[in-house]
Amino acid sequence: MSSLNASFVQNMSIVYPESFFIIGLTGIPYSNYYYIFLFITYFIAVIGNSIVLLIIALQRSLHSPKYIGVFNLALADLGETNAVIPNMMKTFFSDSQYMSYHACLANMFFVNFFITVQSATLVVLAFDRFIAICLPLRYHAILNNTIMSLVFIVLWTFNTSLAALSASLMTRLSFCKSNVVQSFYCDYGPVMRLACNDNSINVFMNNFMAALFLISPVFIIILSYLGIFFALSRITTWEARLKALKTCVSHILLVGIFFLPIICMFIASSVSTLTPNTRVISVSLSFTLPPMLNPIIYVLNTAEIRVIIQKLLKNRIMPIRKNISK
Repeated sequence: MSSLNASFVQNMSIVYPESFFIIGLTGIPYSNYYYIFLFITYFIAVIGNSIVLLIIALQRSLHSPKYIGVFNLALADLGETNAVIPNMMKTFFSDSQYMSYHACLANMFFVNFFITVQSATLVVLAFDRFIAICLPLRYHAILNNTIMSLVFIVLWTFNTSLAALSASLMTRLSFCKSNVVQSFYCDYGPVMRLACNDNSINVFMNNFMAALFLISPVFIIILSYLGIFFALSRITTWEARLKALKTCVSHILLVGIFFLPIICMFIASSVSTLTPNTRVISVSLSFTLPPMLNPIIYVLNTAEIRVIIQKLLKNRIMPIRKNISK
């Protein structure tokens, strides 16, 4: 009986650290300049995505299923950059690289949540392009503003639940060996590997989320574009093919920018062991560059947004020129 009680007490005694030490880049001279570069990307991402959000919200001509998807992508980009960069700046430009246990879990939740929303939104946008090109006559019957809004409500609710479950599973881990996180934020994988008790459920959850939001979306998007290319091959004129394909350019670029760095990192880590600094740089770039580039790509490649921005700039500049001429 005493042995059972001892076993019970041992299983119940979970050690939570007061804080985690976020190691970031180590042994690299002038690493502060890299953090300044990331802060510049953050600044551009915040301004760019805020402009896209305002334009879509204020222009009734952009209230369509496609731009509801673009709006949600910009919102996720804005959330991700605010979850990653300000915390990182606070950590590495202050006197301490420590992050409290509960702040770490919150940071983990928000980063995982917005990353998964980005991935899922790219799948929804691929479906939008598939319907628009393969079933153009049925587009408004299959997709409308109400249906697209409901899709994103379900998506955000599901991803919130999954990210919350993922973060809450961390509370069952005991950290009695080390509190040094080999990353630039409270990264799920490095934190999970610090546990000194059974973390098999956490490993499963990590693999499940990777399969659901990194591997599956790539296959779904590839299948959707195979369908699109098959539909384009049935169009008789090259002009009509290029016109239809042009509507997909922005989305293809966004998919490449988001998924390629992550895929390359997974391939590199499976072939050889990545050093902590290499992993920090690759992960930080894959998290910060897409939110910065996404609004730029949509402004440059989307005629509707480009025309609206040109009109706004023209309306602003013309009164200034008139005042100067007077």
